[in-house]
Parts: sequence; structure tokens; C-alpha cells
Amino acid sequence: MELTQGGSVEPEGTLPSGHRVDRPRIERAVREILVAIGEDPEREGLRGTPRRVAEAYAFLFAGLADDPARHLNVGFQEEHREMVLVRDIPLHSLCEHHLMPFVGKAHVGYIPDGKVVGLSKLARVVEAYSRRPQLQERLTAQVAEAIHERLGSRGAIFVVEAEHLCMTMRGVQKSGSVTVTSAVRGIYARDPRTRQEAMSLIMGHR
Repeated sequence: MELTQGGSVEPEGTLPSGHRVDRPRIERAVREILVAIGEDPEREGLRGTPRRVAEAYAFLFAGLADDPARHLNVGFQEEHREMVLVRDIPLHSLCEHHLMPFVGKAHVGYIPDGKVVGLSKLARVVEAYSRRPQLQERLTAQVAEAIHERLGSRGAIFVVEAEHLCMTMRGVQKSGSVTVTSAVRGIYARDPRTRQEAMSLIMGHR
């Protein structure tokens, strides 16, 4: 069994080719929001805010024009058929309901069937799916499905633990609440013992 403690994920650099964000339109919209809440978009502290928000959104939503599973295209033929698990991958995304962040960590595992992939590529898949307006539930299913299908694995598991700022900063305002979602494919769905082994490795290191 190969167990790797996840670390920070370096950005890949350029946005995907073909990605187009209408930054001037975002700037105009942000300016209108500032006026609507009673602020003065011309005051010193806010003068550059519409531009900064447009630049941030271009980065945060770059995954809309990306195929996250492309990171799994370059693999290696290897007869390793035991579990590979990468734990504690930092996760940051924006909930599509309020466009507020949810942040936490992700854990991804799979059982190869003759093909393995570089460990950093697993983190890239998580990052790319996160850079969209998201639901945690959808994100969890998307990553598990991509890894299972694109790698042709015997099974895949993906677990997300995240705090949603739309819940902690507004609404019920319950700071510290963590939402946990999981998705399993292949042997992880069919074999409770394999699934339990993976969950023990993920959750048991607390």
C-alpha cells in the first residue's frame, strides 16, 4: 500500500486555452453591487475593487473551460494493484448558491488496474473541479468518477471535509461546522471491507 501525505498544490500557471472571461462586464457588475449596497465605488479603497474582483473571478472560475480529467491522460503502465491514497489535499471552491467560499481538505484514493498516474495529477484534478461555481456533493462525485473512468481503475474513493462560509458567516452562523461528503466507485462500492480500509486510513489519522 502506498500512502502519501498531501501538501500544497502549486498553480499550473496559464489558464486553459479557449477560456474567456468577460472582465469588463464583471467590473461593471461589481461597481453596480457597490452602489447598490450604499458604497462609493470611487473612494480610494474601492476604486480598484471591480478590476481586482474580475481578475480573481477569472482565476477562481477557470475550471469552467477546463477538462479536469485531462490531467489523468499521462499515466504509466505498472502492475501495482494495491491501494494508492493521497490525503489532506487543500481544497478551496465557491458555493454556487451564494458565491461564497467553502474550504477544507480532500482525500483521494484508487486501486490501479495496470495503470498508475503521478500523485500530483490527482491533486490537479481536485483543483480543476474546484475552480467552478460548485456544490460539494457534485464536486465529490465528479472527482471520483473522473479518476475511476479515466484511469480505468478497479475502484476510486473521494472524500471531502469542508467548512462553508455561507453557513458560518450568515444564516445559522455556526462557525467550525464541517460538511463531509464521499463518493465511491468500483470495488469500493462493492466491497465493504475495501471501503472500510480506505475510510480508516483517511479518518483514522486524526
